[in-house]
Amino acid sequence: MAALISTGLPGLSRLNATARSGLAGLAGAGVGAASQFLTVVLVTREAGQETAGTFFAVTALCMMVAAILRMDAGNGLIYFIARSRPFGYRCTSGYVRAALVPVAALSLAVGAAVFVNTSDPALRVLSAALPVMVCSDLVVSATRGFGTMRPTVLLDGVFQPVAQLVLVGAASLTNPGSVPLLAAAWALPSLPVLLLASLWLHRRLPYAPYLPGTAHDLWRHTWPRSLAAAIQAVFQRLDIVIVAMLAGPVEAAVYTAATRFKVVGQLAGQALAQATQPRLVRALSEGDLPRARELYQSAAMWLVLLTWPIWLGYAVLAPWLLGAVFGDGYASGVPVALVLAATMMLATACGMADVVLTSAGRTGSSLANLVAAIAVTVALDLLLIPGFGALGAALGWAGGMVVKNLLPLWRIHRLYGLRPFGVHSLAALKPWRAS
Repeated sequence: MAALISTGLPGLSRLNATARSGLAGLAGAGVGAASQFLTVVLVTREAGQETAGTFFAVTALCMMVAAILRMDAGNGLIYFIARSRPFGYRCTSGYVRAALVPVAALSLAVGAAVFVNTSDPALRVLSAALPVMVCSDLVVSATRGFGTMRPTVLLDGVFQPVAQLVLVGAASLTNPGSVPLLAAAWALPSLPVLLLASLWLHRRLPYAPYLPGTAHDLWRHTWPRSLAAAIQAVFQRLDIVIVAMLAGPVEAAVYTAATRFKVVGQLAGQALAQATQPRLVRALSEGDLPRARELYQSAAMWLVLLTWPIWLGYAVLAPWLLGAVFGDGYASGVPVALVLAATMMLATACGMADVVLTSAGRTGSSLANLVAAIAVTVALDLLLIPGFGALGAALGWAGGMVVKNLLPLWRIHRLYGLRPFGVHSLAALKPWRAS
């Protein structure tokens, strides 16, 4: 195992723990990102652009609806479970029930309604899988409240995307023109993830009687973030759906292929955010701003170090890479790739500003920021996609990303004096040695 050489700086061991947890999450996220990327490559190469674009659009729509139905209850559970650590996690089973019951009931109702009211076979397949997808993510999120990344890394980071790659690959090779078969293969791995994560949580969750007010406390904290998560889900996926609606499935396929590298670059942020969030919650709830500053600045430095080379390389290689990887029909996505690379470099330079904001309990401010971002994105999409297709969608997404990152950055600086770079950025760069 690698360990950071001690320098005598206060709090270095906390940074070291965060880095180790972040790297563990990064390893799992790396496997997951590679698997997701290869899944897209298989579909684009084996299926036609019409089939690929339709598949990408319906799965994007499914992920968007699933994220809305989760209501960000997973992050709410992380918040309450992490805060209960000094008390032996007592009463945490009540919070899990308070989150899981309404989320499961709502997802079942929506899935049933879509199944009954649509004739599209692909949408019917995904509506049947919707409740399982929603609940599996919620249960996996709850495990992170205990300060461990292992279930997230193994189940969400490795097992699910690898299983999707294998199953979607088999479906695309046997019947590449069948969107319902591809959709079923993509959704199926959520079921074993739900079962395994539930077993892990059941074994470690101390049972306690359900206390009055538990649901009220959970949802009073979570409801602003629930709306924010719904808007975030729309922000992340709506562009693919709008491109398919306004410019057709072929443009949707080109846009999805060109922006698929976003997953590769975002995996570092996802891993570091999952590892850092419980520590930020504890630091900010205890009023320990120096510790919060250490965590924020070290994570921001690692984000830049890990992602900027990826984005610079993608910008340089995009003219060759898109055609070589996805096929000749996808080389027109080069302008999309350049917009994506520049925007992601700016976003990572802001650090995990929104994670800090929500860890401090400022979920209302996070919601307002996301409302502004989605408004900018939709306005630009509707204005630019009809004339510019995939490039118009990329420009709309970029405008929303700028708003999404700069507003929380300004907010946490104004409230807590936090900025993404400082003395703790240098501490994050101390040399590593083998232990």
